[in-house]
Amino acid sequence: MTDRDIETDETDEQANDADSADASVEESPERKTRQRWARPRILRNVPPVPAILVILLLISAGAAAWMYFARYQPNQRTDPAVAQAVIRAASDGTVALLSYSPESLDKDFAAAKSHLSGDFLSYYTQFTDQIVAPAAKEKSLKTTAHIMGAGVQELHADSAVVLVYVDQSTTSKDRPDPTMSASTVLVSMSRVNGSWLITKFEPV
Repeated sequence: MTDRDIETDETDEQANDADSADASVEESPERKTRQRWARPRILRNVPPVPAILVILLLISAGAAAWMYFARYQPNQRTDPAVAQAVIRAASDGTVALLSYSPESLDKDFAAAKSHLSGDFLSYYTQFTDQIVAPAAKEKSLKTTAHIMGAGVQELHADSAVVLVYVDQSTTSKDRPDPTMSASTVLVSMSRVNGSWLITKFEPV
């Protein structure tokens, strides 16, 4: 055997040793552990196809949750029963607003205010104190309102608009015989602490 053959054998042995070392590094327990923990906990030891199914199920569950909280719950809050409650609140509030007697102004105004909220409550308080009360006392004005019909124009989770048809009777010391008048009002409502209250009152 020549020196060149001996040198070639030594080179081959070194190459084989390097390959063995690389293989041991690739298959070492520490590397396997790192590879295993690199996968999400929920997908560990799950074959590829079932893992895709798990992911799809998680996505579907998330979509279902979003649909419930974003769509289904608000729809529950605007169902026909809610619409009827809004109509009833708008009708009762309208009657309270347009009905008063000089003998019971404070009681009548207090009843009306219980149906109001926001800026409209402030406006009504000022208007009745400065305009309605003095006129009612001076002329013995008495008004009585009746609802002829009402329907929801807009309905949202916490707000609504109701169209109300009103028939109003008015008497005074100058005109003791009732004077009848009909009007249509757009009543804006807001849900406040679970109750529907009037926030705007616009004759149309």
